[in-house]
Amino acid sequence: MALDHRLTPEHEELRRTVEAFAHDVVAPKIGDLYERHEFPYEIVREMGRMGLFGLPFPEEYGGMGGDYLALGIALEELARVDSSVAITLEAGVSLGAMPIHLFGTEEQKREWLPRMCSGEILGAFGLTEPDGGSDAGGTRTTAVRDGDEWVINGSKCFITNSGTDITGLVTVTAVTGRKPDGRPEISSIIVPSGTPGFTVAAPYSKVGWNSSDTRELSFADVRVPLTNLVGAEGRGYAQFLRILDEGRIAISALATGLAQGCVDESVKYAKERHAFGRAIGDNQAIQFKLADMEMRAHMARLGWRDAASRLVHGEPFKKEAALAKLYSSTVAVDNAREATQIHGGYGFMNEYPVARMWRDSKILEIGEGTSEVQRMLIARELGFSG
Repeated sequence: MALDHRLTPEHEELRRTVEAFAHDVVAPKIGDLYERHEFPYEIVREMGRMGLFGLPFPEEYGGMGGDYLALGIALEELARVDSSVAITLEAGVSLGAMPIHLFGTEEQKREWLPRMCSGEILGAFGLTEPDGGSDAGGTRTTAVRDGDEWVINGSKCFITNSGTDITGLVTVTAVTGRKPDGRPEISSIIVPSGTPGFTVAAPYSKVGWNSSDTRELSFADVRVPLTNLVGAEGRGYAQFLRILDEGRIAISALATGLAQGCVDESVKYAKERHAFGRAIGDNQAIQFKLADMEMRAHMARLGWRDAASRLVHGEPFKKEAALAKLYSSTVAVDNAREATQIHGGYGFMNEYPVARMWRDSKILEIGEGTSEVQRMLIARELGFSG
């Protein structure tokens, strides 16, 4: 049977709804917020009312009863206009709420998911550490049992959605024991915002994603109930590998949106900008750049939709997610560079969206697994070790 990635009527309706929201609500506001490094609270509240934070979750927990394809569609349309808003949704869903949905107890789901699905609160996922980076197995944060509590000590860095006024929790990975061979047993534990000893640093000064929230976290004798353990003790490593596999599809959809946004803006500019007596788009050199940009965005879209389709149908998707993330992040950077070139000097001015897209694109080759890590994963799926 041939693969068919055409959208169902329901998915197409969602796409059109988010497309209109991105152009009518996000686009007029995000430029000023971005330059002031301000979190888009009003936009996020509206996204919550639309149900975007609940797209892939069951209705019984306040979700929309959709799937991961629906989430990807929303992320792509948002990122065509702005990546800060898109990554806030991506992190809130795939990193904040998804661990509790996939691995949490019934009590944890009912306590946290409805508020996250509505956008009332945001969740974050505390994985990366200052000395860890891609080596997630080198986690140094610890959680020790003391009576009916976990006592957590350590630090995390580059954590999205962790310090907003509406952040409700961070799910933290921590070493809770040792295996017989000495390797650490890593578990995932919910730490509610405001817990004594849990400190959130000031926002990072970043190259891009300036309207998203990214911070360093520290834990000094932070005490939470043993019941805050997410899933089985010692299974945190396997859990976050699954979370990252799914998250790569979401990041790929976001990267595709940025790549397509670069096409959108460049086509419009090429038709409006005149030089030497005619529109610059009349020049074949510009047309060929635009054709290549459109090709890259189109192929990236097929990649993430294929991976999402496999996930939705319960099929293996690890390799396809890595392929999609690697390719789409690469073409996002390529398209952002070309869009800036087409805009000339104006592409270097922050008043033009492509300048924002250029600044936002590079992190897509780093976050949720660097391009080098994706190549390692793909090689392993091909049967190589190392």
